[in-house]
Amino acid sequence: MIIIKSPREIDLMREAGRVVGLIWEKIPEIIVPGVSTLEINSEVERLLAENGATAAEKGYYGYPASVCISVNEQILHGIPSKKVILRDGDIVTLDLVALKNGYMADSARTYEVGICGERQKRMIAIAKQCFDNAISLLKPGAHLGDICHAIGETAKANGCSVPTDYTGHGIGTHMHEDPYIPCFGTAGTGPKMREGMTLAIEPMILEGRPDVRVLKDGWTVVAKDGKLTSHYENTVVVTKDGCEVLTYSEAEKKARKETGN
Repeated sequence: MIIIKSPREIDLMREAGRVVGLIWEKIPEIIVPGVSTLEINSEVERLLAENGATAAEKGYYGYPASVCISVNEQILHGIPSKKVILRDGDIVTLDLVALKNGYMADSARTYEVGICGERQKRMIAIAKQCFDNAISLLKPGAHLGDICHAIGETAKANGCSVPTDYTGHGIGTHMHEDPYIPCFGTAGTGPKMREGMTLAIEPMILEGRPDVRVLKDGWTVVAKDGKLTSHYENTVVVTKDGCEVLTYSEAEKKARKETGN
């Protein structure tokens, strides 16, 4: 069942999204060579608590941390650890769900660590481009397949692939609500978008083949071929003439305003 949110509910999700955007503003300061992913997790927890929010991921189906942190070939659900130390040239993805006042906002970013090469920078840029191309089509009356198709075709045009077993999703009082939003699809198919739908749209990109596997920890998803991955996600609400992104940082909002996107 697709859930349409009331203006009050959307305001509550905006507040959860504001907290996520604040974390995206602050967290890059500590993503440096030599930091452990557990230290990053601790800083995320501190920022959430400082802003009256909690980590919806912690304890979700037994997940042990407050933010998923995945490095290089890890595409999803990496578990923070004091043993995982970021190195110069790595790329690292943080996937965060903030819960505040009963409502959630979900978002992910892939960051450079230290000095990265063009290959790493390109992967980060492609995931963001997939998202931008998808939301350019998002408005009442658009088909879900239009959004999914835009993600998959953008990845393909850049020589990359997308996973088939992991998707974006609706979001609100629950982390995962209908509809599920694959990173591939057929334009003109699927349910039509309606004003008030709240969605977590999350392009997940693999540099090589789409095949993935789960590590022995039962959570971390990696590219089978060992190549790079990236992930870019935001929570959005469908508006009367397009969509509003709820999880941008202030810097991202300013950049989009300046470019007219």
